Parts: sequence; C-alpha cells; structure tokens
Amino acid sequence: MLSLGIVGLPNVGKSTLFNALTGSKQADAQNYPFCTIEPNVGVVEVPDNRLEKLGAVSKSEKIIPTAIEFVDIAGLVKGASEGEGLGNKFLSHIREVDAIVHVVRAFEDNNVTHVHNKIDPKEDADIINLELIMADLQTLGRRLEKLRKQAKGAALKECKIELDLLEKLLEHLESGKRACQMDFIEEELEILQELYLLTMKPMLYVVNIDDPGDLEEKEVILEKNTPHIKICAKLEAELAELERAEAKQYMDEIGMEMSGLDKIIVKGYSLLNLETFFTSGEPETRAWTVKKGAKAPEAAGVIHTDFIKGFIKADVVEWQDFVDCNGWGGVREKGKIRLEGKDYVVRDGNVCFFHISS
Repeated sequence: MLSLGIVGLPNVGKSTLFNALTGSKQADAQNYPFCTIEPNVGVVEVPDNRLEKLGAVSKSEKIIPTAIEFVDIAGLVKGASEGEGLGNKFLSHIREVDAIVHVVRAFEDNNVTHVHNKIDPKEDADIINLELIMADLQTLGRRLEKLRKQAKGAALKECKIELDLLEKLLEHLESGKRACQMDFIEEELEILQELYLLTMKPMLYVVNIDDPGDLEEKEVILEKNTPHIKICAKLEAELAELERAEAKQYMDEIGMEMSGLDKIIVKGYSLLNLETFFTSGEPETRAWTVKKGAKAPEAAGVIHTDFIKGFIKADVVEWQDFVDCNGWGGVREKGKIRLEGKDYVVRDGNVCFFHISS
C-alpha cells in the first residue's frame, strides 16, 4: 500500500488536511504546536471511475479499489535534527513512509499563530528541508566513520565504491541539496537503500492557500523540478463534511475540477512511478497497484506471491474495450483479448486474467 507522510511546520494546516483527506476527525487540529504527537494514520480508497464500469459489465458482487495510507506526522521545528521539539522521534516516523507530502502555509489567519510570526512559504519549506538534510548528514557521518575504519589494507578495494559514493553524497548534502536531487546508477541505489535516508524520499509540496479563488491566481514556486499543488485545506475539510453529490455540486459551482485528495493521489502515483491494473469477474472487480515497467509475473505476484513462480500466461485487454464489449465473452468474440507471456509489461488500465499452475 502506498504510504504518504504529511510533514511541515506546526500550524500550517497538516492535521486539517489529513482530516479532510481521510474524512475523519482523527487528527487534533488546534492552534498550538505539537498538538499531534503520535502520528495519525488514515487509509483512503483511491477513487477510480473505471472500477464501477468494469464491475457493472462483470456483474461483480464486490468492487474493491486500491488504497493509499496517509500519515499525519507532528510539526517539525528548526533544530528537529538535534532533538528540538521531539524532533528525532518525529523524523523517525518519516523513515517509514514511501513519499513526503510537504505542507507549507500561504494563508493569512490571525487566529492561527505562525511559529515564526510571518507567512513565508519558501522559508518554511527551507527550514523543513534543512532539518531532513541535517538528519541525513548525521546518518551519513556515522556510516562514513565506520567505513573509513574498515577501508584499510585488503579491505580498501571492497569498501571503495561505497566510500566514494558516500563522500560524494556528503558534499552534495552539505551544499543544501536533498539526496533525491542527485543522479545515481543502479548499483549506488542498492547501497543507499540500507541507509534509509529521509531526503531520498520523493517529495510533493502542498501549498495551503486562503480560499479556492487563489487556486489559479496565487503562484508559489518553492523548488524547481519538484511537484507542487495548491490546496485550500479549510475548503477540503468543508467538502469532506458533505455527501458526495453535494460536494460535487459545490465544486462545480466554484469551478473546482479536482478535489485535494484526487490531486495528491495523482501526483503521489506519478512520484512513485505507479500505475493501476484490474481483475474483473462475477465474484469481484478489483484495482491493483504496481510499479511502471512491472512484468506480468510481478503483477500477478501483487495478488499472491505464489503466483510469481506459478505464472504461465495472462489474458490481457484494455479496460475500455472490456466495457465496450461487455466483458470477457465479448472481448474474446471481437478479438480484443491478447495472450501475453512472462515478458509482457503491464500497462495502466489493463484488465488481466492470470493463468497459474497449481
């Protein structure tokens, strides 16, 4: 399951956004720092209009969307990497998520205190990023110290690749850049996996604005080549209180095409290079998430790990053809189905039936 950690300074709207995204009041949204201590976790179904259409033609008893996990992590402050504001504890929670949703405040509200008494999204973002970099510098420093002791005599050769990589990365981090902004080859990525660096995680900036009228007007660029979306967390919280039809009507009235949840999910999937395939039949129609480039046996393995070894072949059809031809019988009759083997790369929107040896 995709896991997104919501981070930012205190009082930027993280918990309000979390509650809106998860349709809950689980996170305490109050006007003081550290009202969130332990992370709140919410699991949300990923909206996908294709599921209902597939389920209708298959006359499925159940329709099961894929899901995404949001983790509301307590507000970080300057000095968090040194333990300020329970920082070390909060930073450890970030290590467990797949990607970071970095919320910055661009709204004015005299009733909600800003920890630095001014609204400056760029400065807020820089503070959080610096703390993540500082925490990684500590991790890197400990690993380098150990490596340098090992890299003597005969052991020097086997340590050299990692040593060179970490020294290069150390210089990169010390320049104020996150690890994910550096290019690595496959072998280097395998080495770095063991370090669980915070700044290796993909990041999405969420700019929390005053009102929906600013969605198109207020341009905030915090960092080049890092995705940004603008959300009014207060509005998202209001929409979460409404029935689906009412929320859609209200969004139409104000010219809002996508909800904040949909925006974050779309960007989150893109950040992590994910896509969705489907299985569909009378018992159930279901969405599954795989990495782009996954081959058919890997996709089958998402359903059950034993299917990787037992994979024989897969019936594959595009979801729209499946709907237009009224299910499996129709796609076979009209020649829209393909029989694919172990080297087939699954694509977003494929409907698959896997043949597995018993």
